[in-house]
Amino acid sequence: MLKLGLTGGIASGKSAVGEMFVKRGAHLIQSDAVGHALMQPGQAVYEEVVRRFGREILNPDGTINRSRLAEAAFGTPGGAPPRVQELNEIVHPAVIDHENKWMEEIGQRDPNAIAIVEAALILEAKASGRFDRLVVVTCQPEQRILRYARRLGISEDAARVEVMRRMAAQIPDDEKMKAADFVIDNSGALDSTERQVERVFAALQDLR
Repeated sequence: MLKLGLTGGIASGKSAVGEMFVKRGAHLIQSDAVGHALMQPGQAVYEEVVRRFGREILNPDGTINRSRLAEAAFGTPGGAPPRVQELNEIVHPAVIDHENKWMEEIGQRDPNAIAIVEAALILEAKASGRFDRLVVVTCQPEQRILRYARRLGISEDAARVEVMRRMAAQIPDDEKMKAADFVIDNSGALDSTERQVERVFAALQDLR
């Protein structure tokens, strides 16, 4: 089995690229979805996040309000300092453990599988060693802002603030690209991205 890390900055198009790999027969798990599941009431990660960040981050039904948690973690201009490292120290180990077990299960079912973990912070978490190969998805900064605005249905100005805030907590794209085995430029049309995925997938099949 080939273990593949799929990463890139905010709104670079990781999920779209991941879906293209799945269409070709790869298996995919998304760290964001894993983290979201682990932060549901009753989970150990949920309890620790609430203990550290306070009940102010909760919705009336007791679930975590992700926007409030993001504000607490990334900080606000002129407000409290960022605590993103503290949040990552709670969430990342549990997410990584879940993903490792998932990859192990995939390998047992299909020894020739390509198992992909899609995660924004593979390099930031110093977790690239878990993978046989690393794919980095990139695009232009303005595209990130437009995509993020469309995804959340917010103004470009609001999206710009949030994208810049999150990018400041991430390794710059040029450094990620240096660490990558494959780079997919998602700046153009989707069919261009699709052709790049096809080439990378063919190369990965030769590595299994």
